[in-house]
Amino acid sequence: MKVMKFGGTSVGSATNIANVKKIIGTIEEPIVVVVSAFKRITDKLLLISNLAAAGDYSYEREFREIIEHHITVVSKLDIPEEARPSLQADVNKLLEELSNIFKGVFLINDLSAKTSDKIVSYGERLSSLIISVAFSDLDFLDVTQLIKTDSSFGKHIPDIELSSKLIRDAFENSSKRILVAGYISTCKTTGEITNLGRGGSDYTAAIFASALDANILEIWSDVDGFMSADPKVINGAHVIENLTFTEATELCNFGAKIIYPPTIFPVYHKNIPIRIKNTFKPEAPGTYISHDGDIKKGKAMIKGISSISDTCLITVLGLGMVGIIGVNYRIFRALANNGISVFLVSQASSENSTSIGVRTADSELAVHVLEEEFAKEIALGSINRVQLETDLATVAIVGENMKYTPGIAGRLFETLGKSGISVIACAQGASEVNISFVIKNKYLRKALNSIHDSFFLSDYKVLNLFIVGIGTVGGNLIEQIRQQQPKLIEQYSLKLNVVGIARGKKALFCREGINLNRYKEELDEKGIPSSPEILRDEILNMNIFNAVFVDCTASETVAQIYGDLLSHSISVVTANKVAASSAYDNYIKLKNTARERNIKFLFETNVGAGLPVINTMNSLVNSGDKIVKIEAVLSGTLNYIFNTISADIPFSKAIYMAKECGFSEPDPRIDLSGMDVIRKLVILTREAGYRVEQTEVKKNLFIPQEYFDGTIEEFWATIRNQDAEFEERRKKLENEHKHLRFVAKYENGHCEVGLQEVGQNHPFYDLEGSNNIIQITTERYNEYPMIIKGYGAGASVTAAGVFSDIISIANVR
Repeated sequence: MKVMKFGGTSVGSATNIANVKKIIGTIEEPIVVVVSAFKRITDKLLLISNLAAAGDYSYEREFREIIEHHITVVSKLDIPEEARPSLQADVNKLLEELSNIFKGVFLINDLSAKTSDKIVSYGERLSSLIISVAFSDLDFLDVTQLIKTDSSFGKHIPDIELSSKLIRDAFENSSKRILVAGYISTCKTTGEITNLGRGGSDYTAAIFASALDANILEIWSDVDGFMSADPKVINGAHVIENLTFTEATELCNFGAKIIYPPTIFPVYHKNIPIRIKNTFKPEAPGTYISHDGDIKKGKAMIKGISSISDTCLITVLGLGMVGIIGVNYRIFRALANNGISVFLVSQASSENSTSIGVRTADSELAVHVLEEEFAKEIALGSINRVQLETDLATVAIVGENMKYTPGIAGRLFETLGKSGISVIACAQGASEVNISFVIKNKYLRKALNSIHDSFFLSDYKVLNLFIVGIGTVGGNLIEQIRQQQPKLIEQYSLKLNVVGIARGKKALFCREGINLNRYKEELDEKGIPSSPEILRDEILNMNIFNAVFVDCTASETVAQIYGDLLSHSISVVTANKVAASSAYDNYIKLKNTARERNIKFLFETNVGAGLPVINTMNSLVNSGDKIVKIEAVLSGTLNYIFNTISADIPFSKAIYMAKECGFSEPDPRIDLSGMDVIRKLVILTREAGYRVEQTEVKKNLFIPQEYFDGTIEEFWATIRNQDAEFEERRKKLENEHKHLRFVAKYENGHCEVGLQEVGQNHPFYDLEGSNNIIQITTERYNEYPMIIKGYGAGASVTAAGVFSDIISIANVR
């Protein structure tokens, strides 16, 4: 035989009741059907009780909604018409009784626990009465005569032995197919109405299953089963197909509201499995809970993540606790005597502090009780005043497989550290099934997502990107991400979720991800005013996990927010050279912050666009080699200009062509001044391990300073005056079989940039178009220096380099 419990949503309307009837109609074996109150009715009854007790007339309006709900269900119920008037009369009688109780509460402005228990019982009494007429083939038994309770600290505890006997006797005298209300019960000594607590219908079903030695207990609701995490927080959460009783208990105790936690105890000892099913998707397998739970067959180290957002941490601290026997006994005795439940305990091995996790509702009483208990020690100074921390959350990762796998705790705390989340307290039982920890409540969403992602509970790893600048580089990057996304998900289980895009003075943010097919339209339609400060604040307030800030601008003000982002554990990938070439102290601070936070500060495209220059240098230095000399052509723009100059194309036209091809900056004087090359040389020299500032680089200009002092219009009007000089020089070099190259050089502690004539035997001679070349001489690569050569300019290759940096953060290879 089986016991089937149907929740409030499952029976919340006439249509839903008909659906339940269809489900149980396929079952031929003996069954017990347990039903809850209609959806939200219990909450409504509690609300009306409080309104009436407060003398608030609005209770009448709320009560009318309850009346209308039940009358509507009765009117639409699929039952013989001759049965409807009798049912309506019985329902009206119960509603009239309830109305009178509310009037009494309103008149005396008082609501006792006894009256409250009686009021909430009407939810199940009404629903079970209505359903019993629809399920006329089931025997309708009065559950208040079968479930008996004792009282303890204001809570009603079922007398399992007595209740089981009454259930067995009633079942033997029935048709073996019965219907009962859940949740409600009666006191075994006074006979007064009691209940089994919120969610108590599950408990009712478990007590019946245990008493009758059922083959299975089925809990039917509006969810598919236990989820790996809260799907409202984590999009990739999935149904857990198998759980052990222990795993289910741990998840229930830490906030997974699938079943009422005490439900598991009665069936656990009888080895009766539980199946969680969806009333509206009966074909779905749901979650199967048993003793073995398919432990070793499953690959997942943890089965699920659960949390309690309503957490306070109370700490008893003092040197007077060290070595004193009985301190913890006194703590827990004092709390137990006042009915305060503790769900987490953490103690320092030095014994000088004990921290306990309690619900917010119990926190003030707990502090008062403990300060009374240790009043003498506090007065003497051997124990400090009891500390209370609020606005916290407790997270638990649960899985029987954890006991077979070393390093779970290390991986957990590394994941939290990478996300910039500090753990305030933690606890793990010797069973290794649960690791629990306390964090600030504001980091809960971020923590859950980070852990879910780290332990591969999601179908794919997620990087959440904030992209600033959607010009040529940024626009190309977004298009590359859009095109590559399906392959990344399929081959590498990696999803790049663009959650923020900014352009000029507008920004768009969406936690779920921006549609890259129409991001420009959405930015125009839904964008908010933006500035670097607003960007920073919006990103930090979003508090999203695996966050990466991608800077495709050349803005100094955008670069100034890197420090704040890195210090909040947000990785930075940048094509913007400002930060890495800024004051050395700022550069090294950014690098150190990223290292301390175990995140990334990547700027490969600052030099050589998509060429693997900085990564190569880092590998050389990190492996113990020493870079002693750097020579490089680092400006694709200048290389293009000097390769383009010919008898037919003068110097000024070559500059204009570089601008038209998108190689130069909008103001080409930035390239011609060598400032861009100086920045790149400073970055390379620093990455080689040397301290250098931009002001220390010797600059050899090849056009007079006057061209840099005026307006851009004046520059274009006068630059042709240099054509003759460059043509004369070009002819001379052509005869000598030489080429002009703008070379950046570091050697013996000195940096310089300038125009250099190179002969046919020089590695820079054959450098074509806008290509870059970097020659690195090291202690190992001394006689034959290392050369890196390729495209050094262009939006698509720069975007590809930024893309590569982003991918490297996910460790995709």
